[in-house]
Amino acid sequence: MEAESVLPKWGSEPCIMGIDEAGRGPVLGPMVYGCLYCPLSYENTLASLDFADSKTLKEEKREELFENLKADESIGWAVDVIDPWELSAKMLKKNKINLNEISHNSAIGLVRRALNTGVLLTEVYVDTVGDPEKYRTKLSDIFPSIKFVVAKKADSLYPVVSGASIVAKVTRDRALRNWVFDESAENMQRNFGSGYPGDPQTKVWLEHHKHTVFGFPTLVRFSWGTCNSYFKDGIEVLWEADATDEDDSSVKTRKKQLKLSSVGFTGMKRSSEEIESSGKGRCKFFQARKLEQLSKF
Repeated sequence: MEAESVLPKWGSEPCIMGIDEAGRGPVLGPMVYGCLYCPLSYENTLASLDFADSKTLKEEKREELFENLKADESIGWAVDVIDPWELSAKMLKKNKINLNEISHNSAIGLVRRALNTGVLLTEVYVDTVGDPEKYRTKLSDIFPSIKFVVAKKADSLYPVVSGASIVAKVTRDRALRNWVFDESAENMQRNFGSGYPGDPQTKVWLEHHKHTVFGFPTLVRFSWGTCNSYFKDGIEVLWEADATDEDDSSVKTRKKQLKLSSVGFTGMKRSSEEIESSGKGRCKFFQARKLEQLSKF
């Protein structure tokens, strides 16, 4: 999601950008990275727009400021919404991607997106993730033509980062408020509080929305360590799946047991051919009509 899909009229002037995130710590919902950019010549005006660290503002004020910046023709913005299932999948895959790397990649993606649009970024201010100097060096190596300032509490130091924090926070709040559950259980309800692990309301919601076999709804980041305590009474499941033995020249099929070893589905993926041949996992529409996928006619 972004304010500008084409180069704004001021985009060819030297521009500054701020980058910040919302939702790094919660166990529920997406993590959102937001950026705000504008002409360097607009920097002084930006400082007078009452932007502040989004955590210090009430929700009504954040919403008001977000609508104001969206209407401001001298400001561009964009967000990267990383869903909870994507966070967990990356953190639990065989070659794990930790949260810092996910965050770095998101920020890099926002810078690259603006540059690809044609925006002439000369300065970028980033709220740090990890060591500020190492992060700055990493960004500078990728984008040598841009001056990077990476600092702790950048959202309270630089108005352009404060604006980015408002973009990220409002986007995450709206995502949670309008979350559409994939699950259809009758007991699903939305009173999950702030989503932070220490929130009593969030704890109650997690306790009431766990399943001893299937784990948590997709709203939950099941890779978070805090989730483990909810599954002391969880059921160990062994999934029996077909897998092709590549070492066998006759390409025989062998059975392999896949263990559900975490609170979520992190086992080996099966090829589409295996799923199709077994009939399992296919849409009921195709199963009922005995339709199969063909690669040759």
